[in-house]
Amino acid sequence: MRAHEVRRGRGRVPPTLSARLIGRATLAIDPTAKVSVSIEGHDFGLGMLSPAAAERARSLRAGLPLASFASRSRGSDKEIDHLVRRLARLGLVEYGLRRPRGGEQVVIEPQLPDYWPQTPPLRDGETLVLSRFAYLRQRAGEMVVESPRAGALLRIRDPRIAAFLAMLSTPQKIKKLRREPGFPGIELLALLVDCQVLFKAGAAVDTGLRAAEGDDNLVVWDFHDLLFHARSTEGRHANPIGGTYPHVGSLSELPVVRPAWPGAKIDLAALSSAEAISPAAQLLRDRHSVRDFDDRHPMTLAELARFLDRVARVQSTMTMPSEDGGPPSGYTVRPYPSGGAAYELELYLAVNRCDGLARGFYHYDAQAHALVPIGVDAPRLDALLAGAALAMGASAPPQILITIAARFGRVSWKYSAIAYALILKDVGVLLQTLYLMATDMGLGGCAIGSTNIDLFAKMTGIEFHVEGAVGQFAIGRGAPA
Repeated sequence: MRAHEVRRGRGRVPPTLSARLIGRATLAIDPTAKVSVSIEGHDFGLGMLSPAAAERARSLRAGLPLASFASRSRGSDKEIDHLVRRLARLGLVEYGLRRPRGGEQVVIEPQLPDYWPQTPPLRDGETLVLSRFAYLRQRAGEMVVESPRAGALLRIRDPRIAAFLAMLSTPQKIKKLRREPGFPGIELLALLVDCQVLFKAGAAVDTGLRAAEGDDNLVVWDFHDLLFHARSTEGRHANPIGGTYPHVGSLSELPVVRPAWPGAKIDLAALSSAEAISPAAQLLRDRHSVRDFDDRHPMTLAELARFLDRVARVQSTMTMPSEDGGPPSGYTVRPYPSGGAAYELELYLAVNRCDGLARGFYHYDAQAHALVPIGVDAPRLDALLAGAALAMGASAPPQILITIAARFGRVSWKYSAIAYALILKDVGVLLQTLYLMATDMGLGGCAIGSTNIDLFAKMTGIEFHVEGAVGQFAIGRGAPA
């Protein structure tokens, strides 16, 4: 892959960008040219290859130059391109950038299943600067550079590259960079721009603490908030997630109940049992997670309307002066509390089964108390529902999956350092409200710990950092015990 419109020195041979299998994966090709790949005990069939393509595919362990099959001029080129892209979607491919002399510079490790290396055009007169969201860290004995905005991270093989990146903390003309000792090459810079580790700065470079970097919606994000949003959800990283029990064998599980503090205890049992339990207290005790639903008797549209009215409907709107010296702001009143009365959370419903409502994807308009259909293709709707079933450990998808999304700017417009933390607190409050109302109405509900923010972004057409998924809740008529 080459960066276009770049002047090359006389006789200069560009670095080679190659695709190769990750170390944990093994490609098998039997005598009939049938191909499969295995990783950690799981096998995936990949179909048949022609003899020529099968012979070339054997080189995927060491690495196949992307340029060798990018043109797709031969039949085997098309087969190899299709094979590598399938392996990439399974997360089994990485890319090495190697100079003809001097060894490997970086290894590109995709974080998104649809990532494919690109080298955008760079000109000598353009200015590059390091993104304020990019960071360099040690991981398993290697240095990696990554960003929550990036589709891939880069493992640095040449330590001079780390020093070169430090220089880009201030804007630098490409023409000037070429003259620097240890210039890593225009191809690497183009890959870093593609990964949004570097970005092209305009004529008026924004050097503020919250630079927009070409996207005004990024102004409202602190570094640590965007990183936590991208790395604590699914969809924008390739790290293990969920119940993986990473510390079994090295650390003991903490006790179920914290050991008591020493000292005399004040017994509260006699005082708390003096009066009959109230309906609200009973509701709290009755609340529990329901993961299996009665699809023969699904939740009805009328029940859904009452449920949404009681948990999330806008009751009133107002504009009030600020209590801390800020400008007057608009507020709403809703059934649950919200930090700073921002009410940044929105509800999106993936409807699988609901009596009176077509299967599909909807936004809940809390002010109009109405559902608005959003056109999405069936595979993505199925993937969202299947992901919820997997996360719950359920045998079937829920009747209705509520995705809680945040309009991040509603909170970070006012708050610094604590914006994303406030949003997650609001999600917890809303989840408890959903639980209690489902229990009160005789319905079943279950909060879901993981959310695929990239899938949600593709379904809504909204960038993950503008209005993104921050929680999920499954609801329906619970199956008989």
